[in-house]
Amino acid sequence: MTDLKSILLAEDNPNDVELTLEALAQHNLANEVVVVEDGVEALDYLYCRGEFHGRSGGNPAVVLLDLKMPKVDGLEVLRTIKSDPALKGVPVVLLTSSREDRDIIDGYELGVNAYVVKPVNFTDFIDAVKQLGVFWAIINERNIVGTKELSSSQLRA
Repeated sequence: MTDLKSILLAEDNPNDVELTLEALAQHNLANEVVVVEDGVEALDYLYCRGEFHGRSGGNPAVVLLDLKMPKVDGLEVLRTIKSDPALKGVPVVLLTSSREDRDIIDGYELGVNAYVVKPVNFTDFIDAVKQLGVFWAIINERNIVGTKELSSSQLRA
């Protein structure tokens, strides 16, 4: 049974959204890509509230998260995801233009799964996003901790 999870793209730059969607489409990923423009919308999607109240499906296969977003920034969204037992198993990729050491360190300290600096070159950007989409949506084995209840004996086995 294949359980196609959505890909959550939290990005406030319309050009980067377009490029990311194009890159994912070029690889023919069947996953639905949900686009949100700020951190509040990202959290609303994850917690099924606001405009996403009543949405079907569980957690996304991956969250592609811009670092610098309005309302709530990417690091705060990441902090919320990784501190919530129901969400902490969701892979999060910071997809950002920031190369600042502090941002990279903060991202990894908060539990980001990957930190990817957006390439400036169009072709490189497309290639980077295609690789991210394929890895996180298809190749990567989902972390079962946080996606279903496990007894302590199952965790020790």
